[in-house]
Amino acid sequence: MIPVRGFEGRTVAVFGLARTGLAAARALLAGGAKVALWDENPKSRAAAEAEGFSLTDLTTADWSMFAALMLSPGVPLTHPAPHWTVEKARASGVEIVGDMELFARTVNAAPEHKRPKIVAITGTNGKSTTTALIGHVCAQAGRDVRIGGNIGVGVLDLPDMHGGAVYVLEMSSYQLDLTSSLHADVTVILNITPDHLERHGSMEGYVAAKRRILANQGKGDTAVIGVDDMWGQQICTEITAANRRTIVPVSASKAMGRGVYVLQGVLYDAMAERAIEVADLNRARSLPGRHNWQNAAAAYAAAKGLGIAPAEAAEHLLTFPGLAHRMETVATLGRVRFVNDSKATNADAARQALSSYPKSFWIAGGQPKTGGIEPLADLFPRVAKAYLIGEAAPAFAQTLKGKATVAESGTLDAAVAQAYADASATGQDAIVLLSPAAASFDQYADFEARGEAFRAAVQRLAHAARGAA
Repeated sequence: MIPVRGFEGRTVAVFGLARTGLAAARALLAGGAKVALWDENPKSRAAAEAEGFSLTDLTTADWSMFAALMLSPGVPLTHPAPHWTVEKARASGVEIVGDMELFARTVNAAPEHKRPKIVAITGTNGKSTTTALIGHVCAQAGRDVRIGGNIGVGVLDLPDMHGGAVYVLEMSSYQLDLTSSLHADVTVILNITPDHLERHGSMEGYVAAKRRILANQGKGDTAVIGVDDMWGQQICTEITAANRRTIVPVSASKAMGRGVYVLQGVLYDAMAERAIEVADLNRARSLPGRHNWQNAAAAYAAAKGLGIAPAEAAEHLLTFPGLAHRMETVATLGRVRFVNDSKATNADAARQALSSYPKSFWIAGGQPKTGGIEPLADLFPRVAKAYLIGEAAPAFAQTLKGKATVAESGTLDAAVAQAYADASATGQDAIVLLSPAAASFDQYADFEARGEAFRAAVQRLAHAARGAA
């Protein structure tokens, strides 16, 4: 745990008592603050009480007593409308912060020699893989690395800091909206494509949230910017003009006069006088496809920004074991390989997986995002057959009509069984791909639960096949 500094003896309201909120409450208490906890969900309140916390009904509380509101990132700050706690905080002049901001202030309050190095990663897609990959490279290079934030362990639940530690933190746009004073030694913006627009009001609002990760950098810091999309190119151009930090453009599709890029799976470093080949990513089994090449290029650049030798950083990229629910092979039955890409909760993320295979038996659907799967139309010829699940099934079927063979399976279990039967019938090597291009919340608690359900369905098929044999 990282005890939060700066609120000693004062009371901080904490709204949202899931992982982030409870971790913040513990860390605030450990740092000498008082807390007033509340959640609209009775089960969440009961869980907090079971841990020994007292509750304060924030709907009737005197907000003038609060030094700050610690808001969980899932609670709307501005759109589609500010949450009632946000309105109460603003009416009383109470500042609103997130757990990343509490971490940032604690770091900033520490003596210079005790401050850790911080790597902050954001982007629409690939940020979890890139965060884990940077953490892997740092650990293999002998650094005392802590990985968390929007991935795995919440930032305040990580081990307390010291001057030799490296915190590698995934940051969502929701978290960035609640963060103002974080100074990261290395920042990474992988890519920006439309997502979460209902929470940011517009694409401009979403981009502005992502840009906050750069706000406090200066001379001696490193900014790694993916330039394979329009928004990344614009950000890179603008901060280059500011000329305050080392800027490393990264690309997975084009050679650059200056930067880090990948061509046909080969990673090049062009930050010096000439481009140098540093790694053949085709040898990295856990990093298939162009989207993972972008992740690897960004991780390599970030590692260099931390002072890890280029050859060492490149070497450790190739030993990365990969992450669950992200292009993860969960089983191979006969000649059919099952790939779990449940993390693909929007069309752009699903594009990465669909483009990695010449043909796939594609399981898609769930709670639809804005635009559905229409942006994937150029990849429909790669779909051997689509198996559609959840709320999005009718709309996805309409989009695919006349362009791919479709089965409205409804449930994931049915989709897995149908896809396996059809893939097996080809008598050839085949891919059954779960890459939903939609959120999971209509049928599952989160994308991890959906991925585990896919794994379980495949295991049941394997068990049945063994029984039949």
